Amino acid sequence: MTADASDAVEIRNALLRLRRGTGLPVAFGGLMEAGQQMRISELTGTSTHALRSLVVTSGTGLGGKSVALSRPCVVTDYSASRQISHEYDAPVAVEGLRSVLAVPVVVRHRVRGVLYGALRTALPLGGRMLDTAVEAARDVERALAVRDEARTLAAGAGAGPGWEQVREAHAALRALAPRIADPQLRAELLGACALLTAETGRSVRVRLAPREVDVLACVAAGATNAVVVERLGVTAETVKGYLRSAMRKLRARTRGEAVVAARRAGWLP
Repeated sequence: MTADASDAVEIRNALLRLRRGTGLPVAFGGLMEAGQQMRISELTGTSTHALRSLVVTSGTGLGGKSVALSRPCVVTDYSASRQISHEYDAPVAVEGLRSVLAVPVVVRHRVRGVLYGALRTALPLGGRMLDTAVEAARDVERALAVRDEARTLAAGAGAGPGWEQVREAHAALRALAPRIADPQLRAELLGACALLTAETGRSVRVRLAPREVDVLACVAAGATNAVVVERLGVTAETVKGYLRSAMRKLRARTRGEAVVAARRAGWLP
């Protein structure tokens, strides 16, 4: 997937959370570009421009090591560390950084970016600080995964995929939406879902609750109740309750009739 400005915003927000959660005075990071290179584009707490737009190649320096290994890496004294190569000592020294951690952002087994946190003194970075940095990276991973799905849907809609693919994607995205804490990102995701049903128009006579639509979307994609429970993270009784309620509103006697009626009403693709 190609990165865009919204992806950079996710990196920037994560760096702010990293600083707040760890107390580290400096945080910076960026996204992977073509090949095996990452460009540092987002900085917070820095006092110079030495690190801005620095290109880090996989395997080199601390961040490059983190990219190559797909795991967090930490050094207590950057310039003196024997655990990393030293291609970037000059800009790191200009900024006055000593202890540095680097955490990769990994989506579907591919590194998409790196978050760094740093001190200007040589002190151990671990435990809570590292855990907080890792959690910030996980937040970015979840956000990028959602954006990737939305882009795939948009591209696929233009290419005319089969309806089964559309319905599977619609169900997967509806199931994912409630887990997204960021309200703006959640709204974007639901907006992408709405694009898949917009052509049919929505009946004003049938009002379904969001969770009723979620359950029907899973059923329409061929999921059993047990699979719906797993996807939505609710109990079996809750799934049955939403399904009964939706069937009543749609005047359907079976699950299949409910799906057909929901499609006619514009709730499902």
